[in-house]
Amino acid sequence: MTVPATLDHLLWAVPDLADGVAHLAGLTGVEAVRGGAHPGLGTANHLLALDVPGTTGPRRTYLELIGPDPEQGLPADRVGLGVGHVREPSLHTWAVRPADLDETVRDAAAAGVDVGEVRATERTTPDGRLLRWRMTPGAGGIRPFLIDWRDTPHPAQGGLPALTLLDLSAEAPDVAAATRMLAALGAPLTVTAGPRVALRAVLDTPRGRVVLATA
Repeated sequence: MTVPATLDHLLWAVPDLADGVAHLAGLTGVEAVRGGAHPGLGTANHLLALDVPGTTGPRRTYLELIGPDPEQGLPADRVGLGVGHVREPSLHTWAVRPADLDETVRDAAAAGVDVGEVRATERTTPDGRLLRWRMTPGAGGIRPFLIDWRDTPHPAQGGLPALTLLDLSAEAPDVAAATRMLAALGAPLTVTAGPRVALRAVLDTPRGRVVLATA
């Protein structure tokens, strides 16, 4: 039986990183902190921590503002997580942190959900720290990708400015199928009927409540 996973982070994808940072700061009143580049994936990011009501202990959830890295200059089809094809700011996908990534991958496959091959990757922070993690592929949508931070300190614990995540939900044309898929990944999420697959996050910010949604 798959042990429930923990929400790790949300990905707010943008076509241009500098413009995206300014846009999000305008919405929330808080500017995301530069994280770093993802070598070989063609992306770079800025981060904000997320406080999740009802959780205790050190922060381990964050909002990742991610976009194509112009210094890597990869073609759109080769940019990781499908970010190369983003045309406007969008709540692109999300990541969950299972208790055991490999076991969750096996359990999901047994339930008919193929999450793809686990790969190891890394990035260097602006202050020179090396972050290393393992993850499954993700291409956007309500199916989260799985992540394991190995022996790396969690990025949300780096003194980031924070917002509060009030709600995360999804919609899909086939609610039953979406719910079964999420259950197989140990990633329960409220799914309601809608004309398309989409994510919706509600944040409490210095400028009031802000809704981030799939474009």
